[in-house]
Amino acid sequence: MTPIIVVGVDGSTPALAAAEYAAEDAARRGAALRIIHVRSAAVLDGELNAMQKKHHQSILTAAQQRAWDCAPDLQISTRLVVGPPAERLREAARDADEIVIGSRGMGGFAGLILGSVGLSVAGHTPGPVIVVRKPARHTYGELVVGYDGSEESETALDFAFAEADRRGARLKLVYAWEPPSFAGYAVAYGALIQQLFDERAAFVWQQLAPWTQKYPHVPIERLAHCGHPVYLLSEESRTADLVIVGSRGRGAVAAITLGSIGHGLLHRAHCPVAVVAAKEDRR
Repeated sequence: MTPIIVVGVDGSTPALAAAEYAAEDAARRGAALRIIHVRSAAVLDGELNAMQKKHHQSILTAAQQRAWDCAPDLQISTRLVVGPPAERLREAARDADEIVIGSRGMGGFAGLILGSVGLSVAGHTPGPVIVVRKPARHTYGELVVGYDGSEESETALDFAFAEADRRGARLKLVYAWEPPSFAGYAVAYGALIQQLFDERAAFVWQQLAPWTQKYPHVPIERLAHCGHPVYLLSEESRTADLVIVGSRGRGAVAAITLGSIGHGLLHRAHCPVAVVAAKEDRR
């Protein structure tokens, strides 16, 4: 069965960038691309409604042409649907391998990521949600994944290794550890804080064995750092083609993916961001 990648478009610049990303990813995967645009229920009659429909159709046509410019041989279908954007995207995700959306939009997708609608999509679909801010101007051959060693973040790690393998890219694994809140005042316990960090980082890296054995040809780099993960991941995104995080996690990573990813990483990332739901969290 041919894989399907769905991209939601609304005519905005980020949406067209999302169409580019989706087309290139579909070509890498040997997948078909489905372009979806959501319009509200018609409230106009006669000629005005026909003009409105023509406008919405033109958004699909432009996105389809942009996708074909990136991948001329790609199998592409378009759909104009009516209703709430997040709900329609979740419906489209049921038989899709991936959903791609722009970080900002207008019309049907306005506020999709930065508000509650976006949070109702990311982490609640049967596959990864890729958020694209702008067209890629450089290819760095490197992906970045936030990993905290928890079972919940393993889905993101599995996606990251598979994606790096498809692209022939390097994979940088980032573990950000936030010290206890009292650490800044506990000068006398600096050695103990360092020991806790070293032990936790060592534990996290030990969990990588199944993936390094499964993907022995994927070059990896490990980066462990004391600090806030949003800052660290956004800095690493400057020279990355994709940043990957899970939609569930413990500690700092949980804070990124459930709360501040839209208001933190997605505001700061310099490349597309993939939010990957754990299987038990997909609904």
